[in-house]
This record gives sequence, structure tokens and C-alpha cells, in this order.
Amino acid sequence: MVDLDGPVHVADFGGEGPAIVLVHGLGGSYVNWLATGPLLARSARVVALDLVAFGRTPPEGRSSGVGANADLLARFIEEEIRGPCVVVGNSMGGMISLMTAARRPEQIAGVVLVDAALPRPSGAGIDGAVALAFASYAVPGFGEVVLRARALRMGPERYVHEMLDLVCAHPSRVPPDLVVAHVAFARERFQMPYADRMFLDAARSLMITLAGKRRFLASVDTITAPALIIQSMLVAKTARPEHATEAFTWSTSALLAGVGIGMALGGTLVEYWQSPAAFCAAGTAAIAAAAGAYLLRER
Repeated sequence: MVDLDGPVHVADFGGEGPAIVLVHGLGGSYVNWLATGPLLARSARVVALDLVAFGRTPPEGRSSGVGANADLLARFIEEEIRGPCVVVGNSMGGMISLMTAARRPEQIAGVVLVDAALPRPSGAGIDGAVALAFASYAVPGFGEVVLRARALRMGPERYVHEMLDLVCAHPSRVPPDLVVAHVAFARERFQMPYADRMFLDAARSLMITLAGKRRFLASVDTITAPALIIQSMLVAKTARPEHATEAFTWSTSALLAGVGIGMALGGTLVEYWQSPAAFCAAGTAAIAAAAGAYLLRER
């Protein structure tokens, strides 16, 4: 734990060299990085941050909104990393990483976005189950009932397996020990009295930010750090394939601004769970590129 106006849980995967901070998505935690953290630590110093009210970081009067967590990430980098680092953000963590890169460019040597939460292009499809879930989250009172009923109906093990079915094209490829770790942590989280309320606060702030598409993209336009975008194609499971290609092309052109790398990894939302070695190979290349670009920028 580190103290940033309250306890913040950090998983330290060790390693030496350039610093990498891993930032999980909505409902996630450091557990999401258990497969990839040790592999990345072969080439860098790697830590995974639990955002406020997620993982083992309690709220302690703090907000779980994306803006507040972007401030937390910036402060963590300033006080604990003490130098520019590469941030790797998944889903909501990708949005938070972008917000931090826009607000505090001196802290960010590079950004790796793993299926980041971004405003969707016009006409792009969306998974029906995801759309229904977020619609329920948006309704005060109803979202809380939905989350509690789901937890009671499913229990930790079924909850994790249904989540993997939703976000993975091939859930069977997720390492068994990683599944066990997620079930164990889901059991722990179900006992946290603040979990549902703070999850919904984060989800609602995420939706509000996405709704302000023009403002969000304007802030992204100010980012100068090199970026690697790893964007998979979940929409291809439920919508026309061209929508998946459009989403990838749009996010790449909007974010790279001539200094980054774009790549798509085959048909899975959580490639870093299913193919950690392939993900880490791409991530290591991004670290090297980001470090070189940062040094050139600072000359």
C-alpha cells in the first residue's frame, strides 16, 4: 500500500529498466495483470495500480470517477515512480491513461491502450449484453438492484465465467490459474460493502465522459506521447465485420497523430489474458519505441 490521501494498493511485479504502470478497467483490479505483469517485468520495472474503490484500494472518502482516478494516477507517478513512465490501460483504464497523458504530459513517456474505452464512431455496432448492462447502470436505484441480484444469483465462480464468456472470443484459452485468481478475488469483492455503489459511480462517470465526445477528443488531440493501440474486434461477434474494422481504423487515426503504432489482435477483447506472451512482445516493442521517442522529444 502507498498513501495518496488514503491507502492505494499497488502490485509490484519487479523488474529493472523503464517504468510501466498497468491500469485496469471498470470492475477490474491488479488480478487482471497476473499473467502479463511478470512477463513485462523481464524488460522493465512493472507495477499495477488498483484504482479507487477497485481491487484492494478502499474509497476512504475518495471518488471512483474517471477524472478523480486520472488525478490519482498522475499523483502516483509523481510521488512513487518519480519520472516519466509508460502507462498501459485496459478499457476504462485506457481512458484514464489518456486523460493523465493530456493533463500531465511530462509524466508520460508512452501510452499502450488495450481496448480502451473510447467514443464510438457513428454506425459502429455494440454488444447487446454490454448495452443492456450499461443502460441499467445509468438508472439511479435500479443499477444497484441489478448488481446485487446478479451477485446473489451467480456467486463468484459463475460470475467470473460469464464475464469471460462476454469479453473473450475463446474463454478456454485463459490460463486456469488466472481464472482461479479471479474467482478468489470476486469472492472477496462481493463482501466489500461499498463495491456496488462505487462501481456504479465509476460506470456513470465513464458514460458521461464518452457522451462528451467532442471535448474528450479535443483533449486527446493535445497528447504528444507515442501510443500503441491494441484494439481487438469484439463487435465482430455480434455485428457486421466492417464495423469492427471501422472502429479500429477510427481509434487508430484519432489517437496516433503520426507518432504511434496501431495493431489489431485477432478477435478477442482481452488478448492480454488469452495470449500473454504475444501481448507482452507487442508491449515490449512499444516500451522501446516510447523510450526512444521520449528521449528525442526531450533533446
